[in-house]
Amino acid sequence: MSRAFVKEDTGESLEDLPDRPVSEHRNLVTADGLAAIEAEVERLTAAYAEAQTSADRAALQKIARDLRYWSQRLGSAELMPEPADTGTVQFGSRVTLVRSDGRRVTYSIVGEDEADPAKGSISYVAPLARALVGKREGDTVRMGTGDAEIEGIA
Repeated sequence: MSRAFVKEDTGESLEDLPDRPVSEHRNLVTADGLAAIEAEVERLTAAYAEAQTSADRAALQKIARDLRYWSQRLGSAELMPEPADTGTVQFGSRVTLVRSDGRRVTYSIVGEDEADPAKGSISYVAPLARALVGKREGDTVRMGTGDAEIEGIA
């Protein structure tokens, strides 16, 4: 049998983990988002020190990768002020929408790393957020397969 078809142990380890991809967009963050990034860098720094003392090479490699990512995100973070004007949707706004079927949903427009649609926050680069920015109460936007009307902006 040809060696080309035999899987060999290449010795690859977690050291070969690729870096986490970093977004090409500006790293806009809310005050809460910045605090979460700082806390993650702190947590990972402590975890890295702990992994060093236990000589856990696999953990060191994984933690180092995550620490590089979050340190880079912290370094590029642009803290955005809370919106002073609630007349139009902007970064940091909390927007309540009424869908065409009558359901109400509320989303906060936040940075990419802090977005969690299931918990009511969407990234400012998400299609819905892009459609909302600059709109006012009473305006409609496309949401999924239907439309939604902006009921409130906070």
